[in-house]
Amino acid sequence: MPPSPLAGEGARRADEGYSSPKHRKVSGLLRGRARSMRHEPTEAEQRLWSLLRSRRFSGFKFRRQFPVDHYIADFVCLDARLIIEADGSQHAESTRDLTRDTYLHALNFRLLRLWNNDILARPDDVSETIWATLHEKPQ
Repeated sequence: MPPSPLAGEGARRADEGYSSPKHRKVSGLLRGRARSMRHEPTEAEQRLWSLLRSRRFSGFKFRRQFPVDHYIADFVCLDARLIIEADGSQHAESTRDLTRDTYLHALNFRLLRLWNNDILARPDDVSETIWATLHEKPQ
């Protein structure tokens, strides 16, 4: 029997899978873009990732800069169908974000948009918001 794959290599656990067949069709270009975004996070994304990583919210697993169909989500918990976006001022009245959110809602994802200023200045409040969102009943 071959040895178990190292962390981050090989197959995911069965409970971490993404059920949409579209996931398998993510282009190499989009995956490459997501990978480069993981290596160049904003300060707010770094802080938010430190709150979300390592199953710190009741064992919920988050992934960062994760392709969902033809979009890249800042953070996603597949089990809870929750996408968290860290937004700066450029997202204040973005019609592009509205279109994206509508599309992701159609895929049965819930979205939580957090302002970068809040992530940096009030991490405890942000943690409470994430906790509450994870534990509320999906509609």
